[in-house]
Amino acid sequence: MDITVSIVEDDAALRETLARYVDTRGFRCVSTHGSAEDALRELPSVKPAVVLMDINLPRRSGIECVAELKTLAPETKCIMLTAFEDADLIFQALAAGALGYLLKGVRPARLLESIREVHEGGSPMSSQIARKVVAFFQKPPRQPVAEARLSEREQQVLELLAKGLLYKQIAAKLDISMGTVRTYAQRIYEKLQVHTRTEAVVKFLQH
Repeated sequence: MDITVSIVEDDAALRETLARYVDTRGFRCVSTHGSAEDALRELPSVKPAVVLMDINLPRRSGIECVAELKTLAPETKCIMLTAFEDADLIFQALAAGALGYLLKGVRPARLLESIREVHEGGSPMSSQIARKVVAFFQKPPRQPVAEARLSEREQQVLELLAKGLLYKQIAAKLDISMGTVRTYAQRIYEKLQVHTRTEAVVKFLQH
């Protein structure tokens, strides 16, 4: 049976190219979407086995879309297909529920291999991305610290950071200013004894 695939990508030309790549023996492109909003509205009924998801979508990010799809279409597996190699974005995507992370420009054969891999329970990554993940976890461990006591609002901000939301999206969701979100984020970093969003999210996921 063909592996059904949907594509979420705002670049129309790239979207069509990816659809052509996917429509081959053993795979079938069942839908394409130009925004997170369209994807969230339509994918729960389409129910593809795998979604190729861009990060930099016009309004809501692909990372936020992945996080919501975990609830709306829990059987669907997501692979990020993006131009970004930033470590923060990699971990935000994985924390949101993505099972693979590939860079745009990946060879068609490797793309199809990765779709099959994630469908069968794997977690494919481009070699550059894999090296960044390994490098992050090979950093010398910090000294153990007492469990941080986050306020209720700080906990809310940290949970939204872990879902991949941007500061402006967190501000809108919590009805506070972006400056206030930055202040909460800084307090969280200090209490968790970390320096980046990635480290804060990883620590959050470990508890």
